[in-house]
Amino acid sequence: MPVDSPLPTDRPLGDRVTVTLHHLVDVLDEYADDVLTREHAVTFNQYLFLAVLCDLDRPDVTSLARCLRVTKAAVSKRVGSFVRAGWVRTLDDPGNARRVLLELTPAGRALVDTAGRRVEQEFTALFADVEDVDLDRLQTDLTTVLTTVRTSLAARVPTSPLA
Repeated sequence: MPVDSPLPTDRPLGDRVTVTLHHLVDVLDEYADDVLTREHAVTFNQYLFLAVLCDLDRPDVTSLARCLRVTKAAVSKRVGSFVRAGWVRTLDDPGNARRVLLELTPAGRALVDTAGRRVEQEFTALFADVEDVDLDRLQTDLTTVLTTVRTSLAARVPTSPLA
């Protein structure tokens, strides 16, 4: 079956909003990965690591791993290369000698800001000539959907970092 044709609705991956949203996220991730790799020499996953770190206030490795939904080992493995690249700095926690805190350097913040703007410009440009999609309205709708699902998740899984 050609890639462009939707699957029949009687199949598990048929015309379902959850599947379509996941597929959209996969395609957007790959598109962003291409933009970021070509223009900033970072993958989209590396960018997300740095962007999430940017949103947090000096998290420790455990907190960042939880927010990224990866293991502490996965975060620890990446930190060294980000420190060497000059994007992340590690700090001692005065209240716990075994705990390492993380923060972006000015270069890391600049990368997150510049790369984030560039990806947003790319996605916005994709729809410049598409009259059937109102990106402002789509943003509002997606924010409403996200808020609704996060509220429900918080009730179901109170410890979720996504809630």
